[in-house]
Amino acid sequence: MAMIETDRLSRKFGDLTAVDSVSFNVERGEIFGLLGPNGAGKTTTINMLVTLLPPTSGTAKVNGFDIRAQPAKVRQSVGIVFQDPSLDTILTGRENLELHARLYSVPKAVWKKRIAELLALMDLEDRADNIVRHYSGGMRRRLELARGLLHRPAVLFLDEPTLGLDPQTRELTWRYIKAMAQQEQTTIVLTTHYMEEADNVCDRIGIIDHGKVIALDTPDNLERRLGGDLVCLKIKNPDLKVLERLSYVKNVEVKDGQVGLTVENAAVHLKEILSLFDNVEAVEVRTPTLNDVFLKYTGRAIREDDTDEGWAEAAWRYQAGGR
Repeated sequence: MAMIETDRLSRKFGDLTAVDSVSFNVERGEIFGLLGPNGAGKTTTINMLVTLLPPTSGTAKVNGFDIRAQPAKVRQSVGIVFQDPSLDTILTGRENLELHARLYSVPKAVWKKRIAELLALMDLEDRADNIVRHYSGGMRRRLELARGLLHRPAVLFLDEPTLGLDPQTRELTWRYIKAMAQQEQTTIVLTTHYMEEADNVCDRIGIIDHGKVIALDTPDNLERRLGGDLVCLKIKNPDLKVLERLSYVKNVEVKDGQVGLTVENAAVHLKEILSLFDNVEAVEVRTPTLNDVFLKYTGRAIREDDTDEGWAEAAWRYQAGGR
């Protein structure tokens, strides 16, 4: 069953098209990654799906509810961990979680247990009763994540959820989220700049650039689309035509004084490739990664310190008269 169905979803800010006729489905219990460069349209897409932004055209359904016609039902179905902070800093960490549980009508006996569980998971037990404005940035991020997980939504949206977390907390967090998807069939939609994280966690990935979904598949299938292993040769003045004539070499590129090859079954053919040259200074062979896929489709590498299109929300607030 599709928990998210988008149909030519678009959003413009004046003459700027932030999201351009996006269509994709996400199934129940699926962990779906939405990846793209800075300003590609990821956060704007999520903001429309959770009804924070109205589409300019097209529509979508979340948990069977139309984002245009049934926004209240959509909001009852989702949980959100925003990229930007949204905690109440005059409350304690525990009070933030209790307030969230009450707003979502989680039974008291249930939320007490879940709050204790999540505070332990996020290593916040010792600071649970401290005012949030005294929390560090990392502590606030962990509390944001705990709040998003608390009411066990049908669909959970995570915008850069583990940004700023230490590796151990990141690993524990994903273990918890994967268990939610598998055991409770929670649907997860996430954006992340951590390519290895997306590769390990996501069932499918959509790559978005310039507001369009330009690739959509499982991580393994996306990596296979590159057509082979990646071979890097450090070599002076290579004869590229010799390489291009080899049937098992699918792509040849020169960058920064090195020759990059995409080779079918490099382990079998590497010896022959090296025999063609007598001045190879260094060789590197590796299997493709999701970062290589990202680079192929967008023409640029993703950076972990990028922030996404916060301008989109600012533009919307401006158009809404500052509300």
